[in-house]
Amino acid sequence: MRDALQALDFTRIRSALVERASTFMGQEALARLEPQPHLEAALSQQATVAEALAYPYRLGGIQDLRPALAAAQKGLRLEGPQLREVAGSLESAVALKHELLEVGEQLSRLAQQIGEHTFFLRRIREALDESGNVRDEATPRLREIRRQVNPLREEIQNRLQTLLDRHAEAIQERFITLRRDRYVIPVKASFQHKISGIILDQSDSGLTVYMEPGAIVPLNNQLASLKLEEDAEVNRVLFELSAILANDPELETTLQALTSLDVARASANLAEDWKLVRPRLSREGPYRLRAARHPLIEHPVSNDLELTEQHRILLLTGPNMGGKSALLKTLGLAVVMAQCGLFVAAEAAEIPFPDRLFVDIGDEQSLQENLSTFATHLLRLKEVLEHATPSSLVIIDELGSGTDPEEGAALSQAFLEDLLKRGVRGLLTTHLSPLKAFAQDTPGIQNASMRFDLEHLRPTYTLVVGAPGRSYALSIARRLGFPEPGIHRAEALLGPEGGRLERLLGSLEAERERLQLERAQAEATRKQAAEQEQALRQQLAALQAQREEQLEAARQEAAALVREAQERVRQVRERAKQEGQGQALQELLALRSRYQRPTPSEPAQAGLEVGSVVQIPEYGGQGTLLELRGKDALVQMGAVRLSLPLAKLQPLEPAKTPAPSHRRGGSSRAKTKLGGELNLRGLNVEEALLAVNSYLEEAQATGTSPVRLLHGKGTGALRNALREALRRDKRVESFSDAVPYEGGHGVTVVHLKV
Repeated sequence: MRDALQALDFTRIRSALVERASTFMGQEALARLEPQPHLEAALSQQATVAEALAYPYRLGGIQDLRPALAAAQKGLRLEGPQLREVAGSLESAVALKHELLEVGEQLSRLAQQIGEHTFFLRRIREALDESGNVRDEATPRLREIRRQVNPLREEIQNRLQTLLDRHAEAIQERFITLRRDRYVIPVKASFQHKISGIILDQSDSGLTVYMEPGAIVPLNNQLASLKLEEDAEVNRVLFELSAILANDPELETTLQALTSLDVARASANLAEDWKLVRPRLSREGPYRLRAARHPLIEHPVSNDLELTEQHRILLLTGPNMGGKSALLKTLGLAVVMAQCGLFVAAEAAEIPFPDRLFVDIGDEQSLQENLSTFATHLLRLKEVLEHATPSSLVIIDELGSGTDPEEGAALSQAFLEDLLKRGVRGLLTTHLSPLKAFAQDTPGIQNASMRFDLEHLRPTYTLVVGAPGRSYALSIARRLGFPEPGIHRAEALLGPEGGRLERLLGSLEAERERLQLERAQAEATRKQAAEQEQALRQQLAALQAQREEQLEAARQEAAALVREAQERVRQVRERAKQEGQGQALQELLALRSRYQRPTPSEPAQAGLEVGSVVQIPEYGGQGTLLELRGKDALVQMGAVRLSLPLAKLQPLEPAKTPAPSHRRGGSSRAKTKLGGELNLRGLNVEEALLAVNSYLEEAQATGTSPVRLLHGKGTGALRNALREALRRDKRVESFSDAVPYEGGHGVTVVHLKV
């Protein structure tokens, strides 16, 4: 695997990750990064990177704790600032732990592995100040020692100040200093005999001596003794803190968790910077890379790449420097990065987790074994044949090169046949023409090539699947001005078969270009049709919304009309109880005319004149025309006078009598006929009783009797309620069931009083 990673330039991926790590621990781990041994581990790491990408946490303030831990575990004493630095890193780690506990499944799992380190952090806060100095309160003995030291130091300085004042002429400079951790004063060398004491040092010029006066010696001795005790107590505290760190049981898992979090954070940063996507990893299935690109090439060309069950091997041909090797590394790096739990350089990717990855890219020779390039390739092919399985992936550059073309082609074909038998998947490149023909006629293997712009003599780095590539050697030579006789001689040496193959490939390429152009045009047409369809759908949706709005407005208007009509009817009924039914019935008929669904207008009938008997279809009866009012007419219908449009009246007979007077209660009373049946089916009892009450009022006023109430048989509840109401109704003379052939129990025939 190490050779494969080196051939694919995976070390550059590692370097890019190391640059994005925050801790030295993470940098070391990323510098050693290799594919995970199992699919589950790769999926877990991939999920962790995805969560790190969604939640950009930081590892600021966390140092590499391993050197300090190693020293402490050896029994060495760590200095105060060093212990304080370790404590600061652990405090940052604990804060990060509590930040990530609720973030995601993977990050939460890693956060739980970070310890609290409660005892160590508490002792550090108790024993050390922010600079790492041991506090007075670290131990009771240290507090007692320092309580004695400060007054003693003060007394020594006061006595020395007195000596400076007393022997001013002997003092070189007026200050107190330390020599060998003992307090001294600077005395002129020529006056040293005037002050009794011990000379501990002298200046470079010899003009000044640093003298410890005899009166201060006992005090300095006492101070030195306390200082030794203080140093011993400080050392004891530092040893204690170092031992607590060395024996912290949570520290190992904390370091591992911090390293994993740093690796995930760096991987997420790389995915964000390089616009990588999360591949779909599986145990089996096809290799599908959409718009895959080489992550280490600036401005790379993207290509779609597939290795399916039907086409397990892709044989790539074409001219040199056309991008074949870059495509091999694109696939190889995508697979290796996915195995490491990293995201890959593509728009979408499906990658089965291979059990072995075989890579042979490059022409380096094995100098140690003194093997040629061809021998090195043969050894790698031998390794593939010995260990490859259906779950393996083979990536080989320049298959069959380095030896006689015919023998190389034969050996390479045998190798490909063996791969097909084993079900191995692979991407291989070659320049051998016999292998192109073999791939064209063999199921499971597919030709592919890298498109070349012959007009401008440059590669396009675009993958074309389904057709072998041309070498373009003679064409490029001709475009570069190679002498024409030399080109003709090369064509003759190539022979008719070679020339025929190149011409065939050229015609196939031209046909492919034509089909691609047609496909692009068809795709543009399809896209335009899709856009038009989308626009029509939006218009239809807008019309539907407008229709719904209009329907809702109509429903609200209808509901308002119903409420208004019901209120008007209620008012008319109240007035009828007080003023009589005649006027009320006329108002009810007027309301009915107002709220009834309008019918298509008809032209006024000829022969309509005052005194004519007319049919009124709207009310199902007849009346006498009393007065013409332009397009309207006043009609007497029983005891009611109505103003109706002439278009709604139909003449029955010519006028025979002069128009009756307009006085109420005139001598002429024309009988009208109301519809003789009222359909009550579908109404509840309350609605039916209201309808029957209005209907009987109109029937009595128009002299219509008997009438039929169609209520149906059903459970009998509506029939019984109606008959109970009819028994109490003073307008009703009698009622009975209809005869069997006219409805029987489902119809009640009512005879009214006239």
